[in-house]
Amino acid sequence: MIHSLKACWRLSRAVAHAASGWWTIRFTFPGLTQIERNARVQAWSRRMLELMGITLVVQGTPPPAGPVLLICNHLSWLDITTIHAARHVRFVSKSDVKAWPLIGTLSNGAGTLYIERERRRDALRVVHHMTDALRSGDLIGVFP
Repeated sequence: MIHSLKACWRLSRAVAHAASGWWTIRFTFPGLTQIERNARVQAWSRRMLELMGITLVVQGTPPPAGPVLLICNHLSWLDITTIHAARHVRFVSKSDVKAWPLIGTLSNGAGTLYIERERRRDALRVVHHMTDALRSGDLIGVFP
């Protein structure tokens, strides 16, 4: 019973934190620079991990700037939050995510690049966007 109550408490705090992230992206991000947005995403992600009772341990030093292309295995929904908590990264995601309630807004705010996987030619468009982002010094994350 205690474990269930603790899990419900953590879940409710995580949902409230996600909603505050949505609010920040919708109403605060328009007035921020990209560097300030990236810092907010990173701080938000660290706080989300704390609320879920997860301790972030980083081995090594994340790159301070790009260009960096990060190739990762996607194991759970925590992957993106954990990577963002260590260092802001722009991810490539399937275009469906853009329309998901709450998650779509959070993804957009984090600078996600979307690919329409049904359209083979869309990969070329995304590669061009990735190239531009890398040239701008971004870190790009891909889950192949």
